[in-house]
Amino acid sequence: MATSPCTEKLSSLVEYLDGLNKRATIEELRQQLTDLDITLDDVSEFVRFGEKNYLRNLVREGKWYHLLVICWRSGQRSPIHNHAGSTCGLRILDGVATETKFETTPSQLIKAIESSDMTTGELAVTQDSEIHQVSNLQTEGTDLITLYIYSPPLLRMDTYSLTDKTVGEFKPLFYESAGSGI
Repeated sequence: MATSPCTEKLSSLVEYLDGLNKRATIEELRQQLTDLDITLDDVSEFVRFGEKNYLRNLVREGKWYHLLVICWRSGQRSPIHNHAGSTCGLRILDGVATETKFETTPSQLIKAIESSDMTTGELAVTQDSEIHQVSNLQTEGTDLITLYIYSPPLLRMDTYSLTDKTVGEFKPLFYESAGSGI
């Protein structure tokens, strides 16, 4: 039976993830994503876009993780959110992601404290109560494709507004891509 390029390129990462018996640390995810020798072509079977919102394409899941390829059209962005008990690592496979970090003010509203662009090969890791937003703010027709690891799986997150003190809740949906996964 032939092995797909995705399986070959992700084999060490999947072996690590399948071996988890607790939540991965920020340092572990950073190291795994840094060491990963992967290109957009290696995960092409999981590249699918949503018309109105970014699309989360599940590559593989386990008790202690979800591995996804998330695809963003120009202008699409995540809600402002935290990771509510999950460690998140992301690597840019193609395009430019803008990550904006926020903090809570004394009035219990949030404010942006930093914004930076990440290009192909760059990565970010975050966890728990750190508040951020990921966006594709590039010109029309410029796509963004990212590889994400959530450990444990991100089944809910707190969401925030710039104009309302109420903390909301978002339960991400997963859309299986073409192919059988790895």
